[in-house]
Amino acid sequence: LHRHPSLAGPRGMIFPYSAAARCNNPADYRVHCAEKVELCRNVHPEPEAELGLCGIAVTAHDSTTTIALVRNEFDVDFTLSRIIVLGYSPDGVVPLLAADGCLMPPHSSDTGRRRFTFTLARSVDSLAIVLPCDSAQRFTLTGVYLDNDRSGISYHAIGVNGAAVKDYLKCPYLTHDLELLRPDMVVFGIGINDAAAPDFDTAVFRAEYRQLVDAVRSVNPQCAIVYITNNDSYRRVGHGRKQRYAANRKGEEARDVFYRLAAETDGVVWDQFEVMGGLHSMLKWQQAGLAQRDKVHFTRAGYQLVGDLFSDALIQAIEKD
Repeated sequence: LHRHPSLAGPRGMIFPYSAAARCNNPADYRVHCAEKVELCRNVHPEPEAELGLCGIAVTAHDSTTTIALVRNEFDVDFTLSRIIVLGYSPDGVVPLLAADGCLMPPHSSDTGRRRFTFTLARSVDSLAIVLPCDSAQRFTLTGVYLDNDRSGISYHAIGVNGAAVKDYLKCPYLTHDLELLRPDMVVFGIGINDAAAPDFDTAVFRAEYRQLVDAVRSVNPQCAIVYITNNDSYRRVGHGRKQRYAANRKGEEARDVFYRLAAETDGVVWDQFEVMGGLHSMLKWQQAGLAQRDKVHFTRAGYQLVGDLFSDALIQAIEKD
C-alpha cells in the first residue's frame, strides 16, 4: 500500500496491544490507556476470556477505562468513518466512542456476535473507546474493526507472542470474527513456536492447520491461501555451562508440511526457509545484524527485509498472473 497508496481501503481489524503492559503495537497506530486492564492471550492453557480472531483480549473492570487509538503513520490514508468494537460484558456494559469532539453510544449492538457499531458523520484518524464500568462491572475487548466507505485493499494483521497453531483453535469466536472480515486472501505465518516444542508432531501440526484453513474457507470458499514457511532457527541444548545453540532441524520438517498443505488446500507457499539460505542461514543473518542473539527472532531491520522480500514476491506473482 505504501507503493500504491490509492489502493488503500479500510484499515480493518486491529487490537490495542499496548493497552496492557509489555505489549507492542504495529507501527501505524499508537495506543494510550492510563487505567490498568487485565490481559488474556490464547497461549494460556485455558484462556479465561472468550477470545476471537485476534487471540488476545483486555478486560476493564471496576472503573471507567479509556483506550485511545492514534494514527501514527501518514504515508497511507487510513481515515475511518465506521468503527466496530468487538467484545462482551456479563454486566451489560456498553462501550462508548469518543471521536471528533463527541462521546456517543453505538448506533447498533449485536450482543450475540459481540459487536458494537459506531457510524461517524465525517472521517477521523484518531478515536477513543470508553468502557464505562462501575464497581464490580467488567467489559472484555477482543478486537476493533476500523472501516470507511472507500473501495480498495483492507489489510488485517493479527499475532500473539508465543502462539502456536493450536492456540488459535482455543478461540471460540474465531469464525464469528472471520465472518466480519470475509477475507479474499489469508497469509499464514504460524509455525515457528510449534516447531520449537520438544514434542513437535508433523501430523498434528498439519491437522491443526487444516482446521484453521477450514474456518477461513467456511466464510469464503474461494479465499486464496498463502503459507509462509518457518525461518531457519536455533534452539538451546545442554545444561549449565555446557549449554549451546544447535540448528533446529524441525524447521525442515515443518517446511515439508507447508508444501503438503498447499497441495491439499489449493494454496501456495512462500519458502522463507529457502529464501534465507536454508539450514544454518540464521547465523549469517545474525552476523549481518538482521537477527537477534536468540537465533530465532529477527531484528527490526531483519523483519523489514523479510516483509519487503515477501511483498515483492507477492506482487510479482500477481502481475505474472
